[in-house]
Amino acid sequence: MSPSSEPSLPSSKEKTIFHSFLVAILIWIPNIIAVMLSGSVTMLADVVKDGNELLSTFMAWMIIRKLSKGDHSTYDYGMGKFETITGLITGIVMFISLFLVFYSSISRILVPAQIHEEGAILGIILYIISISATARQWRKMHQESKKEHSPILESQWRLFRIKTISDILVLGTLVASTVFQEFWWSDFFDPISSFIIGIILLLSGYHIIFSSFQDLLDKTIDESYQFLILQDLAEFFDEYVAFHGVKSRRSGNRVFIEIFLEFDGDRKMGDVQAVINRMKSSIEQKIDKSTISIVPTSNPGSYEKIMR
Repeated sequence: MSPSSEPSLPSSKEKTIFHSFLVAILIWIPNIIAVMLSGSVTMLADVVKDGNELLSTFMAWMIIRKLSKGDHSTYDYGMGKFETITGLITGIVMFISLFLVFYSSISRILVPAQIHEEGAILGIILYIISISATARQWRKMHQESKKEHSPILESQWRLFRIKTISDILVLGTLVASTVFQEFWWSDFFDPISSFIIGIILLLSGYHIIFSSFQDLLDKTIDESYQFLILQDLAEFFDEYVAFHGVKSRRSGNRVFIEIFLEFDGDRKMGDVQAVINRMKSSIEQKIDKSTISIVPTSNPGSYEKIMR
């Protein structure tokens, strides 16, 4: 990636996240009114969940805004880690919502109650609008996340996917509860839907937290990347004496890889540097958004000391 294109990325992310925040808050406020009128525990759980998601989206926007205005030269890896931490916070917020959803569901099972028809009708109208808006944001976020690896965009498109699916469940619950309100078993549509929303939150929250922890703890690069590196090292086999290991870390949408090689001690540094430049260029072309560092070393223990 050229230097000129790098600054535009935070700005693009900032606009995308801010637009998502506006959509979420415009949907959230009318839904609160519908909850008060309907008495639906599923809608209540969904509104509480949306409130937590709204907070995480706002935090994501604030961090991206800070990154777009800040001095990127001040930190080496910290800016990318900010994105990862935001993704982690989003996952934690999902788990907080999960406990609230399960609590409200169990309460409604123990004390069944019908949904108020007037509030249910208003809710049906609002959730039809909400599904249309959130599905559009889900698709837009997913397309943006495919363009580059970003923990924030990854967590945001998953968040809107959950919201779209949960909104469909809430809409179905409101319709079913209204149509079959004369039957006693219709009272259980509400808590059952809440449990389904809870399961969706559990799965998505786990995925986001797990992947964020991997980035924060600098998980080893994928096997496919390792294979590409070894393949390149094989092509330059006659240019170095020994291979002493690889160290890698992720920072936002970039991966930083250090390769420790031992070269012939009698060889001129100029020749060694020329080989390093060719190897670096070759590997960076094969691994997208990567920064490769070839570290000359003559002591096998030096790599082990760095890793301790």
